[in-house]
Amino acid sequence: MARVLLGVSAGIAAYKAASLLRLMREAGHRVRVIPTADALRFVGEPTWAALSGEPVATDVWTNVDEVPHVRLGQTADLIIVAPATADLLARAAAGMSGDLLTAALLTARCPVVYAPAMHTEMWEHPATVANVALLRERGATVINPASGRLTGADTGPGRLPEPEELFAVVQALLSRPNGTVLPLDGKRIVISAGGTREELDPVRFLGNWSTGRQGYALARAAALRGADVTVVAANVELPDPAGTRVVRVTSAREMHAAMLAAADTADVLVMTAAVADFRPVTRSESKIKKDGRAPGPIVLTENPDILADLAGRRAERGPAGQVVVGFAAETDPDPAAARAKLARKGCDLLVVNPVGGGLGFGAPDNEAVVYAREGPDTPIPRGSKEGLAEVVWDLVAARLT
Repeated sequence: MARVLLGVSAGIAAYKAASLLRLMREAGHRVRVIPTADALRFVGEPTWAALSGEPVATDVWTNVDEVPHVRLGQTADLIIVAPATADLLARAAAGMSGDLLTAALLTARCPVVYAPAMHTEMWEHPATVANVALLRERGATVINPASGRLTGADTGPGRLPEPEELFAVVQALLSRPNGTVLPLDGKRIVISAGGTREELDPVRFLGNWSTGRQGYALARAAALRGADVTVVAANVELPDPAGTRVVRVTSAREMHAAMLAAADTADVLVMTAAVADFRPVTRSESKIKKDGRAPGPIVLTENPDILADLAGRRAERGPAGQVVVGFAAETDPDPAAARAKLARKGCDLLVVNPVGGGLGFGAPDNEAVVYAREGPDTPIPRGSKEGLAEVVWDLVAARLT
């Protein structure tokens, strides 16, 4: 059980923090909520106290004998501020301690996460940009906000990520020993995720069971390491990974175009998506009806090999030092076949994972062997997809340096 401080600043998205609190409590963590005084205008003290089972205070004068403005930060395993307004980010960057939350942030020696939420203009203002850069430079994790509907009719970057995504960030950081990982600061990373679909008619398609969970775990982990992450997602029904941009596609050819468009400026390309090898030569414009007769044969043609094309493009004119990573789901993994695929595809790393037996598509767990073009193979024992992502990023970060 971890000791988590949940800071809540005065933004309309404060209501989402109540769901985040519940998720953390259900996971067994002890959570103390520290709202700012104005945050209580959005969600009141009784709500935080009832959901957390802990006392709630905003100032440094309550229970002075316990020295809360020092002790809370000193004893926390993690602090997450959600939502973090432009004002809170400015005060944290300036080292101010006028309330209990900012005082706790000053005394914290644990991982600190800020989840900003504000209007687009405030997020993009040079003062906020500078404050975010300063906090990151000091070791804090500042999650890029999501894009979407804001207060009123406004739409754009500045939306608080969904509680489930923020909870995944909390779990990922708490699972790291002392928070030590190889960084990916400023690296531009493009990741494919999900499973492509090839239409037969307006209601049917050829597809696969991929849910995108492994790709999203990789995206989330890369963003937490400081990377600039773009996800090309095919038919994924999960909340967008916190701090990333998501480009949505349906078919293999759409994914091929999106990945190639992003490739030239990327430092790392990762193909986790399950891409259909074939598509129908023709697509019926109307539903293929059952009329008592067997339908005619479905003629298939090959889809482009996205991973091989990315590696080939890199070899011809890609940026120097670009790392290309492929994934291969196999029902009967074979080292010799994996090595042959690694050479054929032209990538630097090939992550081969078995499917079936509770592993692979849609399952919370995964295991794999990472085959390297240069260097030893790396077995990854069965564990969470988040854990597998951390191992893969350590291997990638080592190659980038």
